[in-house]
Amino acid sequence: MTKALLSLTAFMSLGLVSPPALFHRDHSLVGLEETFALKSQTRVVKNRILTSTEMPAVQIKFDKAFKYAGSQNFVLYEVAHAEQHFFVDADRQGRIKRFYWVQFEGYLPSNTHTYRYQVTKSVNIGGFDFIADAYPRNIKANPGRPDSDSSRARAFLGSKGYQMASDEVLSQRLVHMVDETKRNELMIIYVEDLSGMGLTAADLNAGGRAAARWSEISKGLLERATKGMKISRQSHGE
Repeated sequence: MTKALLSLTAFMSLGLVSPPALFHRDHSLVGLEETFALKSQTRVVKNRILTSTEMPAVQIKFDKAFKYAGSQNFVLYEVAHAEQHFFVDADRQGRIKRFYWVQFEGYLPSNTHTYRYQVTKSVNIGGFDFIADAYPRNIKANPGRPDSDSSRARAFLGSKGYQMASDEVLSQRLVHMVDETKRNELMIIYVEDLSGMGLTAADLNAGGRAAARWSEISKGLLERATKGMKISRQSHGE
């Protein structure tokens, strides 16, 4: 998943999302898909509390260290709708030390695709089951594909004047399947600057000088990711 400051116009395609495969687009559905994207932002944020009334019905409260940076929604890979919200912990120059990226995503009614993840670890947070995986990453060396939700996030945060404090990051991904159809998901990605540990992503990857420490470091990462937010189920259900 150096100390040179990387502009977020080239920053963040973290490659954490397992994207839907690309499919041939039926142009008769273009109007439907674009309308769906524009009308589907149903979540609100107030006092660092993100509230969703459906898909799923959830409330997420973030620690006071995080500032709400805004949201956007769009059609992803021509097959899914995505709504992104960002909460950042940054200095006065806009250099991000850590942030949360929350994404509500679901396939469009024009297809029958489902989400499929390889599950190696799962956690329950606030009554919600999440698939959990983590990565060390150099975001400059691994920019990701230009049409990804990561690229959309990168452009959005860049437009708000934010940049990552270094190229070396730790990334924790949490994915909740909304229901048994596996066509809608809530994804929370927590990212923090790795350079303060005096390590690089290469150090922590297989064969790296600190690879043996990854189990310990990833455990701490998950603990920090869950500590910085509180998730609760809305009373009227998902």
